[in-house]
Amino acid sequence: MIAVSLGLILLIIALVLFWQAGRAQKAAGLPGGRVIYTDTRSWGSKVEKPLYDGVLGLTGKPDYLVEKNGHTIPVEVKSGKAPQAPYDAHIYQLASYCLLVEKTTGHRPPYGILHYEDRDFAVDYTPALESALLDILAEMRRDERRDEVSRSHENAARCAKCGFRNVCEQKL
Repeated sequence: MIAVSLGLILLIIALVLFWQAGRAQKAAGLPGGRVIYTDTRSWGSKVEKPLYDGVLGLTGKPDYLVEKNGHTIPVEVKSGKAPQAPYDAHIYQLASYCLLVEKTTGHRPPYGILHYEDRDFAVDYTPALESALLDILAEMRRDERRDEVSRSHENAARCAKCGFRNVCEQKL
């Protein structure tokens, strides 16, 4: 009788733990599947090394990689409320992670997920998106080699966070 009661208690504890894990996974914006990489400390894990492609000179650390139905899906978590549609910068960041997943694993993810506080967007990783991303990367490489670059915005908050602020002659 005691063994049956103990077994029942252990079963209940296991079910509660599985339920809590599922809630934590859903709250993080993760699709069903196995988390195989995390760049957050929220789950108590060590931060993984970045994904890297030497040919493109591209490095990135998605918040999560989830293995689902034989695919590796990058998940990028954004802290704010969702816009009506994902910002282009967020889409290209996610596309970069899709590209890095393909380059490092040899398998192309069909999509990635942008998780906002109140909504998720599944972004298809299409050949057109990949092509646009590669064009942007090429443009960035050209801009890095330019002698003179002009400020391309009028946003003081963006300017204040810029990594080149200390050497910029056009800072706001």
